[in-house]
Amino acid sequence: MAEEIFRTKVAEHGLDDQFEIDSAGTYSGHAGELADPRMREAAHCRGYRLTHRSRPFRVSDFDDFDRIVVMDDSNYERVTRLAPTREDIDKIYRMRDYFTTYRTNYDYVPDPYYEGREGFYLVINMLEEACDNLLNEMQKESV
Repeated sequence: MAEEIFRTKVAEHGLDDQFEIDSAGTYSGHAGELADPRMREAAHCRGYRLTHRSRPFRVSDFDDFDRIVVMDDSNYERVTRLAPTREDIDKIYRMRDYFTTYRTNYDYVPDPYYEGREGFYLVINMLEEACDNLLNEMQKESV
């Protein structure tokens, strides 16, 4: 979901040619699968179309991307352990770092699978806010 939201925000700002956006998981058991049907439904209701198929995070992602954003501390620890260098660790960020209104109640992006239908909409709201803030920060850094 974060990939599609960020991709949409980048396109809205006309910056498609400046970003390569992808997503990956730290669990490979769902490799090749589409997002959970409930997330696809919630995304569709909010104007997003989820077509990305899951893939596992790869060590080569450190070479391919300038910034790696994880959803929670467990993902942070797993990805950090895969980092070949200290410089690669410095590429890892937590999505919570880009929360504003959700910062007081959440220090991670919850897994909506366990939150019921409302959880999927909550996660979309959180990611929309965080992706806006992430894009704003990246634009300021590039000036």
